[in-house]
Amino acid sequence: MSIIDRLASTPEILRLLMEDVPEDVAIEKPALDRWSIAEVLEHLSHVEGHVFRARLDLILEEAEPEIEPYDEKEFEARGTYSSLDPEESYAHWEEQREDALELLRDLPEEAFDRVGIHPEMGPFTLSNLLHDWACHDLGHIRQIAELVRAGVLVNETGPLSQKYKLHP
Repeated sequence: MSIIDRLASTPEILRLLMEDVPEDVAIEKPALDRWSIAEVLEHLSHVEGHVFRARLDLILEEAEPEIEPYDEKEFEARGTYSSLDPEESYAHWEEQREDALELLRDLPEEAFDRVGIHPEMGPFTLSNLLHDWACHDLGHIRQIAELVRAGVLVNETGPLSQKYKLHP
């Protein structure tokens, strides 16, 4: 599977995970210091445009541009991820992803060797960025899967739920 195909698979995976998740479960925080499904989706929507797409565009437009660090905790503290409409966040994220995939599919092979410079982590290629993007997706797929597991499925396991140690 190519990295672009992997990035293209995320919307369907998330859609399947969220199928039949009640809205109250989607907006419920599992703990004060943990994100709800809605917050994860809003975070994905935010970083899709403000981190990954912004970095992609900069690397394609400039020779070895300096890439701004992204402080997730700063945006969380500002309430950036506090949207309570998971469907709206998902739809915005999905639209951004489709636009990015369209651009990526049309790039010549040599574009993936273009470099950006992160002030803390150093130089990285566009290919590195795409793999980071997919890695980020998988981390949040896992997070949403665990939230669905804890908020929807385990409730239906009856006494069998005792064997699960859930930490969504």
